Amino acid sequence: MRVMAIDGHPAPGSLSGALLDLYVAALPATVTTSRFALRDLSFEPVLHAGYRTPQPLEADLARAAEAIAGCDHLVLSFPLWWGGEPALVKGFFDRVLLPGFAFVYHQNDPMWDGLLAGRSADVIITMDTPPWYLSWAYKNAVLHRLERQVLGFCGVRPVRFVTCGPTRRGGAAKGIGRWTDKVERAARSARLLPRGRRVETSLAGARLSGLGLDGNEASTGADKGGR
Repeated sequence: MRVMAIDGHPAPGSLSGALLDLYVAALPATVTTSRFALRDLSFEPVLHAGYRTPQPLEADLARAAEAIAGCDHLVLSFPLWWGGEPALVKGFFDRVLLPGFAFVYHQNDPMWDGLLAGRSADVIITMDTPPWYLSWAYKNAVLHRLERQVLGFCGVRPVRFVTCGPTRRGGAAKGIGRWTDKVERAARSARLLPRGRRVETSLAGARLSGLGLDGNEASTGADKGGR
């Protein structure tokens, strides 16, 4: 199994980064792992014109995209800020999950195909909010969005979550043992997840049509208004 691990914290030395390290360390020895810290990648996180005009991928982003294409399982770790992932993670999604690479709309109906099908994911989220309150007051909005509108939209499933909180006012010291156990159990069971039929994809599809490089953005059915 090939695992791509993504550290989404903008700064080094974070709790979310440490939990990601524990996850990677708990993977079976037969697993091949590639680890990316988004803060160390050189890329513009703003998709300036949507998909209307090409915005060539920087070398680091191209390398990360090919790692996504080649993996069987993704693990992403980040802190919860204002109810969602840090801007750096959102910018990574905007730039990398491209039409023709991560998904493609049908020509004659409103549906689409997720081109990252056959891959699964674990998402580790550290937060000041207690997980029960995230569920009760906020209806697990960030979990639903990532599972259904981001990763699931691209065909990644199943998507599991390890929520670690609250971290403030001594919460991290109290919870680290429990969170470590959850992270390590997720890592050990990742190879058993039912991934379904794998779709092979590469950046070639995005370069040829997904970004309008052939002069015809409609060739992927990309939504010109929202995307």
